[in-house]
Amino acid sequence: MPIIVNLDVMLARRKMTLSALAEAVGITLANLSILKSGKAKAVRFSTLAAICQVLECQPGELLEHAPDPADVRNTD
Repeated sequence: MPIIVNLDVMLARRKMTLSALAEAVGITLANLSILKSGKAKAVRFSTLAAICQVLECQPGELLEHAPDPADVRNTD
C-alpha cells in the first residue's frame, strides 16, 4: 500500500497505548486498530485532527506516501 500509517511510532514516542488514544479521541479501539495496521481505506479529517490534537503532532508525522514500485507509470 502506498500510504504508510506511522501511528504506532507516534504512540511509542508519546508513551501512550492504543486504548488510551481511542478513549481520548472518542473512537472505537477496533477502528483505531484498523487505522494503525494500515488496513483502513479512508480516514475522516475530523478523526485525523482529533488524533493529531491528542498526540500533539502533524498529519505528516502519522501518514507518509511510499510509491509502489509495481505501479510505475510510463511518462514517454
